Amino acid sequence: MKVLSFAAALAVAVGCATGAHAQAYPSHPITMIVPFPPGGPTDTIGRIMAEHMKTSLGQTLVVENVTGAGGTIGMGRLARADPDGYTLGIGQWTTHVGAGAIYPLQFHVLNDFEPVSLLTSSPLWIVGKKDLPATNLRELIAWLKANPDKASAATVGAGSAAHMCLIYFQNNTGTRFTYVPYRGGAPAQQDLVAGQVDLSCLEASQTLGHYRGGRIGVFAVMDKSRFAAAPDIPTVDEAGAPGLHFPFWHGLWAPKGTPKDIVAKVNAAVVEAFADPAVRKRFADLGMSIPPREQLTPQALYAHHKAEIEKWWPIIKAANIKVE
Repeated sequence: MKVLSFAAALAVAVGCATGAHAQAYPSHPITMIVPFPPGGPTDTIGRIMAEHMKTSLGQTLVVENVTGAGGTIGMGRLARADPDGYTLGIGQWTTHVGAGAIYPLQFHVLNDFEPVSLLTSSPLWIVGKKDLPATNLRELIAWLKANPDKASAATVGAGSAAHMCLIYFQNNTGTRFTYVPYRGGAPAQQDLVAGQVDLSCLEASQTLGHYRGGRIGVFAVMDKSRFAAAPDIPTVDEAGAPGLHFPFWHGLWAPKGTPKDIVAKVNAAVVEAFADPAVRKRFADLGMSIPPREQLTPQALYAHHKAEIEKWWPIIKAANIKVE
C-alpha cells in the first residue's frame, strides 16, 4: 500500500507540475520570424502584431527577419524550431503557396506547420515608375507591346505573388518584359521609386505612401472592387484587363506539434489585437483588411491555405517557373 500511495502521490505531483508548466506559457520572450526584409508589408504586419500581442501574452515578441528564397529560408527555420510556442512565423501567399510549388523544400508548406490565424489581406496593384510613358492600363499595355522585352519588372523572388501577378498580366495581355528578382518588397519598391525598374505588381498597402506622394504611378487594382484607401484607381476589370484578380493574404503559424493549448493562447492574442480599435485603425490607414471574427481560427487558416494551394499550384507548375 505504501508503494502504491507513493506512486499515486508521484503521479499527482507530476501532473500538477505539468499543469503548472502549461499555465506558465509564455515564461520568456517569443521569437516571431518574418521571412522578408524590414520595411515590407510582412514585416510591418509582424511588428504591429508583436507590439500588441506582448500585452496579451505578457512577454516580448522579438521580430527576426530571416530572408531569402521566396521566404522559404525563414519558414524552414520555423519548421525546424522546437514546438514549444516560443517560435512563431508570419507567412503569406508567397511563402505558403507560390514558393511551395517551385522550391525543393525540406518541409511541406501545408502539413508541417500548426496554423494559428489568418492575418490581414490587401490587393495587389500594377505600378510603374514615375516617368513611364503611360497614364493608364491600356496605354501601358500598348507601350509594352510596342517595346517587347525592353521594360523591366520587379519581382520578389521566383514564385512570389509579385512574380505570378506579372506572369498572369503578361500572358493575358500579350506583352513581354524582363523580370528582375528582389529579396523583398521593400528593396523592389525602392528601385521602382528610383526609376531603376519600370514596373511591378506589389501589395497596395506597401506602396500606398509612394502613390500618394506622386513618386510612382498606379494603373489598376488586381481585384474585383476598388481599393478603399485609393478609390480613384480603377480595377483591372474597369481598366482593360478583366479577370486578373489576385488576393494577397498573410497568416501566422507555429511549428508542427505545438500543443493545442499554446496555439489557442497565441490565437487568442491575435483575436484580442484585432479587436483593439487602435490596431484596426492602424491597419485601415495602411490599406489592409482584417478578416471577420469567424475567420480568425486555426481551422479557418488551414482551410483557406489548402484551397489556395489547390487553386494555384497547377497554374504555377503550368507556368514552368525555374528557380534561378
